[in-house]
Amino acid sequence: MSMFGDGLDAAVQKAFTRPAPKSAPAQMRYLVKQLGGTKAVAQMLRISQRTVERYVKDQIKKPRPDLATRMEREVKARWQPQIRARARKKAATTSGIVIDTRARLGYTAPIGSTDQDRIRHLTVALPPQYAARLFDAQEAGAGDHELQEIAAEALKEVYFQDSGRRAGSLEEVRFTDVEHLEFDL
Repeated sequence: MSMFGDGLDAAVQKAFTRPAPKSAPAQMRYLVKQLGGTKAVAQMLRISQRTVERYVKDQIKKPRPDLATRMEREVKARWQPQIRARARKKAATTSGIVIDTRARLGYTAPIGSTDQDRIRHLTVALPPQYAARLFDAQEAGAGDHELQEIAAEALKEVYFQDSGRRAGSLEEVRFTDVEHLEFDL
């Protein structure tokens, strides 16, 4: 499970104007429509084509838990792509993104400063350029580690250095042991 990637997806999903299909047959019909046939859906979900057809015809209504999870994930990944793109663009160009986290934060600084790592709970509004970097990295397939480094760099500039007004000699921020992470647009 990707904590940062899933957090960014959840933030974008809050912008949806309509709820995604909830029932298994409705989800299956949506996937068949999106992928253009039952065979493609069957291959994607790793089930038989006949099983897909039975879901579409409402002959099966309750999937097993692992299939239900895969179906829900695939539907949400394809649901309202234009709304999703618009929300990402707005965050990357004008509004930025808010990060709410509880994690161990510390930094590397010159001798004599209190750079001890400690658990902090922060809610910080990040500027649009960091939202753009996070979304671009996610689109490029970056893992949690790369997304965490971008978030650490953003927290360094916005929280610790206050956009250049203090802590100018701060070298590196350590962002580890993430207990809670949530993004909001």
